[in-house]
Amino acid sequence: MMVVMRNEQEHSESEGSRAKKKKKHDGTSRPACSWVHFSREFIKEYTASHPESSGLKAATKAASDAWKLMSPEEKAKYTNRAREVWDKYLSTTPARVPKPRRQTKLVTRCSPGRLLNVLQRLTPDQKAAVKSMGFGSILNLRCRTLRRSLCLWLLEKFNTVRRSLEICGERIPLTPRDVELVMGLASNGKDVVNSGPDELIAELRKKYNATNRGISVRLLEERLAVPEAGDDFKRSFLLYVLGTLLCPTAREVARYRQGKQRAVGGCLLFLQLFYYESVAVGEPSELSPAIFPCLASWGEEEISEREKQERELGGYGCGEENMPMSGSEGNAVCVDIEIADPVRAPCRNAQYGCAEIVDYTKRKEHEEVCLCAPCACPIRKCHFVGSSTQLSEHFSSKHWDSGRRFQYNSPLPITLNKNETFLVLQAEKDGILFLLNKGTESIGHTVMITCISPSSSKEQYLYDIVSERGNSCLRLKSYTNNYPGRVEGSPPVDFLLVPFGFLNPTGKLDLEMCIWNSTDIGAD
Repeated sequence: MMVVMRNEQEHSESEGSRAKKKKKHDGTSRPACSWVHFSREFIKEYTASHPESSGLKAATKAASDAWKLMSPEEKAKYTNRAREVWDKYLSTTPARVPKPRRQTKLVTRCSPGRLLNVLQRLTPDQKAAVKSMGFGSILNLRCRTLRRSLCLWLLEKFNTVRRSLEICGERIPLTPRDVELVMGLASNGKDVVNSGPDELIAELRKKYNATNRGISVRLLEERLAVPEAGDDFKRSFLLYVLGTLLCPTAREVARYRQGKQRAVGGCLLFLQLFYYESVAVGEPSELSPAIFPCLASWGEEEISEREKQERELGGYGCGEENMPMSGSEGNAVCVDIEIADPVRAPCRNAQYGCAEIVDYTKRKEHEEVCLCAPCACPIRKCHFVGSSTQLSEHFSSKHWDSGRRFQYNSPLPITLNKNETFLVLQAEKDGILFLLNKGTESIGHTVMITCISPSSSKEQYLYDIVSERGNSCLRLKSYTNNYPGRVEGSPPVDFLLVPFGFLNPTGKLDLEMCIWNSTDIGAD
């Protein structure tokens, strides 16, 4: 008797649990579509009128055939019914928040080992070509494999909004300067122009068999195996480095963490090495010189030893945060830096004619005094920018009628109209451009001459400006200052103040000027 009662009780409990599950399922199920509403009604009628049918399969097939033959007007009854049920479902059911899928496997195209194999086969000329492009630091790569468990952990700790790692109880921001210190790649420079003539782009796409899916990495490896170091090699090398190592994007990390994609595109090697450099483990030791770039200090042996220390501490994130690599705003970080291999890079003014290839650490010093620094065309609405030599050629060909040509050491009479604020002067001997600038003050006009050239240029020209009215004469004798374009406002240079009373009857300003070239300074 007890056994029967227990069985009945268990049976009732199981039925109750099934009923509860069914009720819960019915309460959260999505509404049926118009076809389901029709098929339910059709199958019920079909079964009643065809008792000899073989079952649900035949009835469902008959419903499908009937649905296909129905017109849109006949289907509208069921479509409207399904829409009403769906609208009611949306208005009463809370929005479902998708739960991010936890990733347990890392899929990435970042392959330092593959790149390392290519680097080891480069010839000396090819390595020199790589350095000439400013990518010489990549030649210091020693790491062959990614520590995928570490990368997965770092991806979970990466804040895609703040661009930071939240580890060791701290928020460690990642900046372009950190990329420079870790990878040895410049954090500033010229913008990449992602455009060009359609014919050239079509030719390059054909040359590299480019499709909508990209360029084959294997094809690039075959091209890099050819022992030449020209433009084709440089182009192929950059594409290969971008495809196998670089190009980090926080957006892809966010999509990966949301479970929207399986692979992570970007430089996971940078994330790994940044963690090694930012978090200290093991016994504290004396401060040793940092190696620039950090890429050169992490080989397989060093990484294996670091991973061993991480395991002994209990896992990742158990160390202590080092001093920020790039420092914080307002605080300078002073450490001894040892250059693993002097990285040489072209001057950023290479497009303006500078052919200098300088050490990376001295690049900024060179660019501050580079004579190929860009100068802007002084003509309004003209956006040409180039070196002083390029600007001279541009002005001679495009704006030859917008200025005055003059000879050094020879007086030149000039008249400035009432609304004329400057006049471009071009020397016939060497094409150097000067600006005769006119400003307006409360009692008269200010007049000065400047030279259009890089501000770092040490070359100066002696000039003389004379304004006369009757027996009165005003004169300024001074040296030109160098400005890379038009002068705005009132620069701190010598000027001649010409009272309004010196203007001619039509309101124009009559002047006589003379410019001596640099070899004749001191002549009068």
